[in-house]
Amino acid sequence: MDGLLIDSERAISQAWIEGARALGFRLEMADFMRVIGTAAQQSTAMLIEILGSEQAMRATAAKAHALLPQAGGSPVFPLKTGALPLLEALHAAGIPCGVASSSAVAEVRHRLGHVDVLKYFRCVAGGDEVAHGKPDPALYLLAAARLGVAPADCIAFEDSENGARAAQAAGVRVVIVPDLKHPPDDVAARAHGVMGSLAEALAHVPHWFPRQSCRSPPRTCTRA
Repeated sequence: MDGLLIDSERAISQAWIEGARALGFRLEMADFMRVIGTAAQQSTAMLIEILGSEQAMRATAAKAHALLPQAGGSPVFPLKTGALPLLEALHAAGIPCGVASSSAVAEVRHRLGHVDVLKYFRCVAGGDEVAHGKPDPALYLLAAARLGVAPADCIAFEDSENGARAAQAAGVRVVIVPDLKHPPDDVAARAHGVMGSLAEALAHVPHWFPRQSCRSPPRTCTRA
């Protein structure tokens, strides 16, 4: 979701960096890049290590939250380029979609609901539902199970290295759409494709998801 469907990663990272600076803590973009694509428990532990204490992490989190655009007390972000046209094309082709996000399920539903695309997803799998977050494959295995489709019959669209590794470990084909960071060579080499935006994926829908194969069983698209 973050960095792939909605344009949130830049705003979140900048808010954390500015929040830390305002409180006198040191946090660089290179530090924050380490936590992108990880589940809350893992990212919290990493930020505590980076900032030096749980107190510093919590204070920075509160400051960062206050710096983000809000609606109803929760951060909101716009859709990424190409997200809506791709979702509409997949819906028209009868391709069931799911979300496999490191964010908690409630946060996923709030953020995607705010930009009116939650209706395109048959299921949501959140980081608060698995013991181990990305790059562990558990999230993708859960999403595929909820869609009722084998992981090998899914395609994942991913923006982060951790997410791509998680999907690949689950046996899912991965299309990487980098946001803040390009994937390392070994991840890119095993990808189904690397694209500049989701808009580029539109032309591939007919042959990635041929209509005749959407009948029994449908091929599936899982997003994160």
